[in-house]
Amino acid sequence: MSHDSARYPAGLRREPPVAARPSGGEARSRRTLAVLLMGGFLTVFDLFVVNVAIPSLKAGLGATIGEAGFVIAGYELGFGVLLIAGARLGDRHGWRRVYSFGVLAFSATSLLCGVAPDAPFLIAARVLQGGAAAILFPQIYALLRALPDETGRRRAFGLLGMTLGLAAIAGQVLGGLLVGADLFGLGWRSAFLINPPLGLMVMVLARPIPNQRSRTTRPIDWTGVALAALGLFLLMAALLEGPAHHWPLWSLICFPAAGLLLCAFVGWEHRIVRRGGDPAIDPGLFHGAAFSAGIAVVLLVYSAASSLFLGFALMIQNGFGLAPFAAGLLFAPASVGFVIASAAAPGLRVRFGSAALVAGPLLYAAGIAGLIVTAFRLSHGSVTGAGTGDSGGCAMFLPPLILFGFGQGLSMTPLLNLVIGSVDCRRAGMVAGIVSTAQQLGGALGICVTSLFFAHVLASPGNGPAAAGYAGAFGGAMLFNLAAVLAAAILIRRMTKGRPV
Repeated sequence: MSHDSARYPAGLRREPPVAARPSGGEARSRRTLAVLLMGGFLTVFDLFVVNVAIPSLKAGLGATIGEAGFVIAGYELGFGVLLIAGARLGDRHGWRRVYSFGVLAFSATSLLCGVAPDAPFLIAARVLQGGAAAILFPQIYALLRALPDETGRRRAFGLLGMTLGLAAIAGQVLGGLLVGADLFGLGWRSAFLINPPLGLMVMVLARPIPNQRSRTTRPIDWTGVALAALGLFLLMAALLEGPAHHWPLWSLICFPAAGLLLCAFVGWEHRIVRRGGDPAIDPGLFHGAAFSAGIAVVLLVYSAASSLFLGFALMIQNGFGLAPFAAGLLFAPASVGFVIASAAAPGLRVRFGSAALVAGPLLYAAGIAGLIVTAFRLSHGSVTGAGTGDSGGCAMFLPPLILFGFGQGLSMTPLLNLVIGSVDCRRAGMVAGIVSTAQQLGGALGICVTSLFFAHVLASPGNGPAAAGYAGAFGGAMLFNLAAVLAAAILIRRMTKGRPV
């Protein structure tokens, strides 16, 4: 869900397309669009398919709750850190060529995920898979912007947004079906092994697409990318694995090491700017209060997305005993609500102005509160059959899930325009890349907090039956999400006060 049309904004590329547009007419444009939508579908599907597969994966590999969280966070981390670099690679070497390479890398890393012998191997493969997704995804926007006519481009981006929403739904529902069907005894592995044949098909179909590129590019700031990636990796590793191993020495060392690396990253970016170079992230952008507040909103809103689905999947499968497919079906209404709200958001913003922007996080928070209350009722026997694998009682989650999805769509869809509108339009490409990175890192942060809370609550004595223990862990973890989206509403109100939207 957290992976919608706002999560992957147009404008990731740093330079506008200057090469000749593709020729071959409307039929070629349709083929190009279909191939690009398939690639976008795969990247979002593989984030959300893991949510319903986590309990099966956790049992099959003997993974800790921290390792299970890192299976999701690793993908988002690899994706978020390398988005800007992925956009630059396409500008320099050609969008179709880099897109095809990214699809190949995504297929290969998916295969590694599917054959993982243990949790650490799977986590490493997921980080690589996220990096591959970051290479291929910016090229989708570059190539769609090069379609022959303005009407076709608007339609293409609209279809891309709907495709990403459907990919989120499919990740929950089809992921549950794949895991539940246990094809060839593969269990959760089939959720990854389905990607290589699809990826190879996309590569073949992408060959006729012209290999356009931008003529004006600068060297990629690989030093800055490496410093940020390593610093964030150490921070996440300590947060996720430290509690599971009772805070060993290596986890404690990771915190100051991560801080030093991230400070070095900031210093390096300032140095690049002073020398007239092109940094991975221009520190000057954060001098504007509106932009800094906008990035904080993005982090807060997206920290409450993937983490909620992780916690919810653990609760309804491990706590209430639902099968993976039934659990996946419960996620679908939230995704439908998200798609509807995303389509309605532009019109609501025109009609109600800043009030519509603030309403999104408030509805988001109301949905989260409804899920907490419903989990408490079910876990304490208010509904007969809760915790026994009977999905009838769990149907009570549907109203708050729909409300949650609707609020999430209203919150996420307008964020990009709100943040980009606070800076010079000539920097829109870099800003879009920063926003996308913040989206991924916010999701990883939320998963860290949720994983820490679940590990603490479930390890404590006296939690009672499984349903009550998991519901308590879910409710406690969601208090962070509730606080995050309410804080986002306050920041949005301050950002839009006295400003046309």
